[in-house]
Amino acid sequence: MNKQEFFHRIKGQVIVSCQALPGEPLYVEEKSIMYLMARAGKMAGAPAIRTSSIRDVVAIKEETGLPVIGLVKVQYPGFESYITPTMKEVDELAKAGSDVIALDCTLRKRGDGKTVNEFVAEVREKYPDAILMADISTYDEGVNAWKLGMDIVGTTMSGYTKYSPQIDGPDYELVRRLSETVDIPVIGEGKIHYPDQAVKVLEAGAHAIVVGGAITRPLEIANRFMNAVKASQAGGKQ
Repeated sequence: MNKQEFFHRIKGQVIVSCQALPGEPLYVEEKSIMYLMARAGKMAGAPAIRTSSIRDVVAIKEETGLPVIGLVKVQYPGFESYITPTMKEVDELAKAGSDVIALDCTLRKRGDGKTVNEFVAEVREKYPDAILMADISTYDEGVNAWKLGMDIVGTTMSGYTKYSPQIDGPDYELVRRLSETVDIPVIGEGKIHYPDQAVKVLEAGAHAIVVGGAITRPLEIANRFMNAVKASQAGGKQ
């Protein structure tokens, strides 16, 4: 699938993120079960799946036949960035058949001494035809990623870096500003908890959206209900 075909496929749609990391309830050491979440996403009409880890990329592609946005989350010493931070992960994702490769394009410290600009240039030189998605947290990072030649910019990291807005919900303003500035697709992602928020992110100018925790992380979903009920009960006792 080429770049324009992918862009057309996802326009105005909900991409479902299916991820389970070690220590989370749906992470099974022996075998990935994220392909089952991806199956549900496909049945609901998702045009693509976003996932982390090589085994999940392979299993989800085999199960669904949908295009996959692949990434690898790994924390190396000296790195503040952790989404596909080195060429090792890029190579693994390319070999696994990721249709899109997501990179951390925040301007945080890298343990290898390279700038994000240098790293992206190396990736693009090695994989000139790859569709690359930039995970960013601020407007300046998004514009920088666009100027670097990234194909997609996602608001994934807003609220997850110390210097980005710390809000419990989507960064609508970031989506709006980037959509008005860059000429590549802006994908709204991060803290989209409810369907009405998803609609608002698209209305803010997003080409598409990614929803993960609100769909595929049962512990997060259960906690949201539990906390709401506890807060209501606490308020009633006052």
